[in-house]
Amino acid sequence: MGRQVGSHSRETQDISRALRRAARRALELGIKTATPVYVIRDNEIVDLTKDQPANRKPRRKRTSKS
Repeated sequence: MGRQVGSHSRETQDISRALRRAARRALELGIKTATPVYVIRDNEIVDLTKDQPANRKPRRKRTSKS
């Protein structure tokens, strides 16, 4: 009952950012160590490291800070 209405939305945003950051770091580590990083895409298990060359970092989305 002590929660504010906007706090849930803020918590959800923070959790979402943390999950994206963890996924990005896992992919970077998988590429660096040649370890597969599996996800489900279109109901199939795929290795994300196969999409990336071994000597490149994974692509990042650019975000504008206003």
